[in-house]
Amino acid sequence: MSWLAAHAAELGGDPARVAVAGDSAGGNLAAAVTLQARESGPPLAAQVLVYPNVAYGADTPSFRDNTDPHFFNRTSVSWYWGHYLADPADGTDPLASPLRATDLSGLPPALVITAEYDPLRDEAEQYAERLRAAGVPVELARYDGMTHGFFTMTGTLAAAREATARTAEYLRKVLLPTR
Repeated sequence: MSWLAAHAAELGGDPARVAVAGDSAGGNLAAAVTLQARESGPPLAAQVLVYPNVAYGADTPSFRDNTDPHFFNRTSVSWYWGHYLADPADGTDPLASPLRATDLSGLPPALVITAEYDPLRDEAEQYAERLRAAGVPVELARYDGMTHGFFTMTGTLAAAREATARTAEYLRKVLLPTR
């Protein structure tokens, strides 16, 4: 992020309008980057977290209830964590599990998107609520009837097109507030 902020102008960007975004594991990385940027810079203007995986070892109702083997499920979540962490003990680090951070104040405004039938739904919504409680402006949008991964299915799902449009509008509002 420091390199991007330092070179934003030569890339045609504005270092004051840098946002991070990601879905699933990418949402985890985006949330971790906001924590890191708060401590060491550069400041970020926004974060978009699409069904982010933000809590290693989360045992939530959505994690327990989403067991259909045809979809992303709790077995999938455990498999991915097993490949992400060098040691399960690393899962307590807030940069691996942002929901475990003790202080979420001072983070950039957030759009958090969740899906009804997603094992990550509850932890993502808990993260959004913790951000809000810490004074971070948050928009939370749950897409009922959707599964993990729906956001990438714009050619097939109206909800994906709606979520994509909502994301674009959110970024427009946060990054270009005068337009």
